[in-house]
Amino acid sequence: MILFVGLGNPGSQYENTRHNIGFKAIDALVDIFGAIDVSKASFYGALYKTSSVLFLKPATFMNLSGKSVQAVKNFYKIEAEDIVVIHDDIDLPFGAVRFKKGGGHGGHNGLKSIDSYIGESYIRIRIGVGKPLYKSQVADYVLCDFHPDEKMYVDALVAHIAKACKALVFEDLNQIKSKYSLKSIESLKV
Repeated sequence: MILFVGLGNPGSQYENTRHNIGFKAIDALVDIFGAIDVSKASFYGALYKTSSVLFLKPATFMNLSGKSVQAVKNFYKIEAEDIVVIHDDIDLPFGAVRFKKGGGHGGHNGLKSIDSYIGESYIRIRIGVGKPLYKSQVADYVLCDFHPDEKMYVDALVAHIAKACKALVFEDLNQIKSKYSLKSIESLKV
């Protein structure tokens, strides 16, 4: 069983923010796989399931995402190596996509929370959302909507990520890195 976790914040005010790109990817995957809702209060989030794949959108807000991930991990007895976390990354340019297993949280509060609950050995799909001019602007930056010139590419970026996730169910991580990593949104336009 593979668990895909999309990071974001619940509520319509956050729906189109940079921080919620993980939620958007999960929504696309649920549609592609035809997953059914199996949410329970004890999962602290929206959980969808097929015969071999789970999709989670934690409802705990970003900084407590680990609580939801751990609840689902424990219930379904999933190894950390079979968990894939999809998240925004301000250290990558808008539209860049990177895949890695394990590693640090890079200051991302959602990853910090997950690390504290289940360790660091899960797979991460890092989605570049660009960065603000000043470090003091990070919180406001990730909680604001994409710029109008970026918005027109968000659906294509989410579709690319969903395609990579679908392939990850059947292929090795190194193959996925080779096929689906992007340097920027320009790579997707080709």
